[in-house]
Amino acid sequence: MTRFSAPIAEQIWDMKYRLKDEDGKALETSVEDSWRRIANDLASVEKDPKAWEGKFYNALEDFKFLPAGRITAGAGTGRAVTLFNCFVMGTIPDSMGGIFDMLKEAALTMQQGGGIGYDFSTIRPRGAVVKGVAADASGPLSFMDVWDSMCRTIMSAGSRRGAMMATMRCDHPDIEDFITAKKDAARLRMFNVSVLITDPFMEAVKADKGWDLVFGGKVYRTVQARDLWDSIMESTYEFAEPGVIFIDRINKMNNLNYCESIAATNPCGEQPLPPYGACLLGSINLARLVADPFGKAAQLDEPALADLVTTAVRMMDNVVDASKFPLEAQAREAAAKRRIGLGVTGLADALLMVGVRYGSEEAARLSERWLKAIARAAYLASAHLAGEKGAFPLFEAEPFLASGSLEDMDQDVKDAIAENGIRNALLTSIAPTGTISLYAGNVSSGIEPVFAYAYTRKVLQKDGSRTEEEVVDYAVKMWRDKFGDAELPDYFVNAQTLAPLDHVRMQSAAQKWIDSSISKTINCPEDISFDDFKEVYMAAWDQGCKGCTTYRPNAVTGSVLTVSETSDAAPEADVGADVVYLSEPLERPQSLEGNTYKIKWPNTEHAIYITVNDVVIGDHRRPFEVFINSKNMEHFAWTVALTRMISAVFRRGGDVSFVVEELKAVFDPRGGAWVGGKYVPSILAAIGGVIERHLVSTGFIAGEGMGLKSDPHAEQAEVKVVGGAPTGPSCSSCGSYELRMVEGCQTCASCGHSKCG
Repeated sequence: MTRFSAPIAEQIWDMKYRLKDEDGKALETSVEDSWRRIANDLASVEKDPKAWEGKFYNALEDFKFLPAGRITAGAGTGRAVTLFNCFVMGTIPDSMGGIFDMLKEAALTMQQGGGIGYDFSTIRPRGAVVKGVAADASGPLSFMDVWDSMCRTIMSAGSRRGAMMATMRCDHPDIEDFITAKKDAARLRMFNVSVLITDPFMEAVKADKGWDLVFGGKVYRTVQARDLWDSIMESTYEFAEPGVIFIDRINKMNNLNYCESIAATNPCGEQPLPPYGACLLGSINLARLVADPFGKAAQLDEPALADLVTTAVRMMDNVVDASKFPLEAQAREAAAKRRIGLGVTGLADALLMVGVRYGSEEAARLSERWLKAIARAAYLASAHLAGEKGAFPLFEAEPFLASGSLEDMDQDVKDAIAENGIRNALLTSIAPTGTISLYAGNVSSGIEPVFAYAYTRKVLQKDGSRTEEEVVDYAVKMWRDKFGDAELPDYFVNAQTLAPLDHVRMQSAAQKWIDSSISKTINCPEDISFDDFKEVYMAAWDQGCKGCTTYRPNAVTGSVLTVSETSDAAPEADVGADVVYLSEPLERPQSLEGNTYKIKWPNTEHAIYITVNDVVIGDHRRPFEVFINSKNMEHFAWTVALTRMISAVFRRGGDVSFVVEELKAVFDPRGGAWVGGKYVPSILAAIGGVIERHLVSTGFIAGEGMGLKSDPHAEQAEVKVVGGAPTGPSCSSCGSYELRMVEGCQTCASCGHSKCG
């Protein structure tokens, strides 16, 4: 009997977390094998591993405790991978050499896995004097472009591209350019961007005062604070970025404000971190802890919750010792503070099971109670661990206990910390849990509301037919199992119908007991007025949130959460159900449309001819096969192998634009060449450039360095939310219409694919 409550859950496990050999052969026969692998690895650092293996396994069993994906996929595999999700890198020096040293560190970190965050406020503004070379500075935005290019080139461990967070202080002289940088749909796509908002700035906004833009003690100019605030609001209203981070509040509430200063976060924003800080994540699945769900006595089992949290803290603390790190500085930082980020998933489902409407005052009250219980249990567990294993090396009792996040903590918890110290400097965080929530049976993600109660997943088969699979929210499935086709009660609400201020209420309630931060997206309807939109951000500030991120459908990022318009005219590129992941490759039609391109590589006698043929599906072209011909026998064998592999990938479907990125990233150790006025690092990179230009010309991708083209006017009539209308563009990986915006990342609830920016 399978432990999975939904087919999609087993598919996610097999695709992302199941241990396989280099040839793709499964080494684990069941999810129980995966749980055992993780439990054994995390227990291995204990003095008596056997005493803890069983307890760790029980926590993982039935998806009660969900370590983050990197832990689930990497623990116990013997692979040299980091089990930490994301990093904030070192402070960027205001020098050319220092800047590119930081770029190298970023590349090494992304190569081993994990996203990165950077504060670009330390780079002098555009036009500032560079005395050593008698020139003017190009400014931080120009170097962000360099980082963006690097991120497109480096493939992180596994199959997911790295992501980055860029922050800039609200008083930096280039802040206005930073705010509007992503208005260009092709620029900085690898970045999420957020403005560091200070307390004095918010005071100036409310008082409508002037605001100095300063660097290195020099005032470059003065603007009205309210005008700058409105500029931030206008940009995020129009194209969903930048987010805002209330950085002074973060530093004030930080348990470690006596020994560190924070100026950046990980890409999703739930972990404000110091230079070289890393985030280690895991989630308690609240949906598995409700007793008598939908019954008269329905309630969260708080004693079971406390016991599970205690075990989870110990497991996550052990990850600090079990994990590898890309850089030695990251290892030292993790060991010195041992911060972890224990959060939740399934909150919205748990509220449904106890009969409470997400976003209501009662839901906020319950959420605060549950999260306090988690925080209390976590701090007590960490204090107990400190008594057993020692406090984190930088622990100082007096300033630690005086921090803002401990102000409202129960006295017995403070007493335990005063007596024993504490093992982990920070303990709680709420991350986006899109993939692991699917793995756990499609429970609601993090503290987000349920996105859709049910939807149909369609996959194009080899013969051109489509199979359908209904994917149902965990709580809805449980309701159906209990009550059949009985109508859902009024308290069932979803992300698309929830009022934005209800989102803020829930985030604020949760934040009180989270010592790090929260990844939360406030979904706003497209027709929300600008004044109402601004009110969301001011409410987040007034209600004590550490940051705010919204998503409103727009022309730049597309209509991810709303119904797309239809058009009688054929779109340039399809974003509907024809762009899907194929379970079997398509058969070759009798004839194909294609184009042939010529490359003349310097210092080679013969040209290379590249033919790209396209298949037409639904009146739209997508790449199907590639041929490369040349009289140069040096190239013959590898070109045949290359074209066969590329063609095999193309025939599987999905967003195959990554092929271009991989080819363009190949560097020839003998050196590249200048071709057409542009430096190309290898013949393979040149071939990648040709294929990329072909994909752009046919409308399959939007432009150089960009993925699958998004067309908000494409017809999407076939895939619908059960009981409703189509929900927007399809996932570039599986074709599902279950895309959602989570902290600036388009995340698919069907297959777990995530693309930031």
